Amino acid sequence: MEQIGREKTPWHLWVVGILTLLWNSVGGFSYTMTQLGKLHDLGMSQSEIAYFESHPAWANAFWALGVWGAIAASILLLLRSRFAVHAVIIAVIGLLGSNVYQYAMSDIPETLRSPALTVMIWVTTLFMLFYASRMTRAGVLK
Repeated sequence: MEQIGREKTPWHLWVVGILTLLWNSVGGFSYTMTQLGKLHDLGMSQSEIAYFESHPAWANAFWALGVWGAIAASILLLLRSRFAVHAVIIAVIGLLGSNVYQYAMSDIPETLRSPALTVMIWVTTLFMLFYASRMTRAGVLK
């Protein structure tokens, strides 16, 4: 039964929601492993582990906002909630804050430098913001 006043769910919402949830879950896994002190289990060197352990609390807070905001946005998108836009905005703020720390205030070990990954994270997050905003305007997200 179709709800009155709600647009039919387009097929691409499911594709975008599932793919972004999978992509963002990798960030959630990375964040969780870091916070649990399990980086050695991932094969990281002592210098790489020391880099992550040296992050100040505010940088970790921005990282958490970025990661969990993006995961929440993907879930809210799949639930067709307009709050997906708010969650992506939180993710963008978190991403911006964590990038300021990483690239302007810390010395990233050579083995962890990956500009292509940073670009992909930005592209994905900004795409999610564009997509969620567009789906809200179209009446798909309520």
